[in-house]
Amino acid sequence: MPLPTIDPPLLNSANPWCSTREDLEALYACPHTGAVTTRTSLLLGFSHDPSVHQHAFFSTQSQTATTAPDYTISGKEYPASLNTLGYSPTPIDTYLSWIEHIVTASSNKRPKPFIVSVTGSPKEVAECYSRVATLAAHIPAPLAVEVNLSCPNIANKPPPAYSGSALKEYLDALRNVPRTVSLGLKTPPYTYAGQFNTLIDTLRENGTSPIDFITSTNTLGSSLVLSQQGRPLLPLAAGTGIGGLAGEPLHPLALGNVATLRRLLDEHAELRDIDIIGVGGVSDAAGLSRMQAVGAKVVAIGTALGREGIPVFAKILQGTRNSKL
Repeated sequence: MPLPTIDPPLLNSANPWCSTREDLEALYACPHTGAVTTRTSLLLGFSHDPSVHQHAFFSTQSQTATTAPDYTISGKEYPASLNTLGYSPTPIDTYLSWIEHIVTASSNKRPKPFIVSVTGSPKEVAECYSRVATLAAHIPAPLAVEVNLSCPNIANKPPPAYSGSALKEYLDALRNVPRTVSLGLKTPPYTYAGQFNTLIDTLRENGTSPIDFITSTNTLGSSLVLSQQGRPLLPLAAGTGIGGLAGEPLHPLALGNVATLRRLLDEHAELRDIDIIGVGGVSDAAGLSRMQAVGAKVVAIGTALGREGIPVFAKILQGTRNSKL
């Protein structure tokens, strides 16, 4: 089942700036987004603790920074971000009710797709998929499900997409669910060949893959930024300040992941139809073009959205048009 048409080929990634109903309404109303992604949700919501779950923008040159409270857009001059965030505190059913309201209230003659990002146990993820599919049968907008198996900030729960056996549990659970909407995986940054091969081999098990698209890539875990005073930029209750790196520093790694995944998927007939949503450090037309050049069908924006707000999508598309003149 193909990824819904996303035109223009820009959308937001699952991030803090698509957490609320107001966030989603603004993204949906923007004429420069071709689809909208929700923040990753669970059946019952994530236990958010502001003393632990934080984010900040920082400079890649001097590592000076401004720490922003959750959901606050600030620090336009800083091209990188670090976060210790988990998932959305809002349950999936609330997101689905917001989506239904946004779509039915819209005057768009061609409703935009929503990608509902979800996580949880294999059984919970399968239930999330079923709930999205139920809504999809009753509204005109295309829906898709992105299963986020890549968050680096959950204590004692390493990203399942790094493990063949853990990934297989999710794929097996999803194979047993009637398929009516597009299904994707959000993967973590892979840094060596064995990790890519594990993903490809697991997708190929049983002859067919239930996956229609891959969102690559999530933040790079185990990253640390220090203030000018030598203290962790993010004052975690645990005191480490270690979290997920995103924005400009992630871009080369994200490009490499998209390029490698596209090559490996194309080597197998049963995987060639899997699309890739490229994510990681894109903030301008050049970044969009680079992602498309290495195999991304569409491109999602995260840190740049938090830094610049909704206008970032118009800026990227205008830059693309200018480069063609």
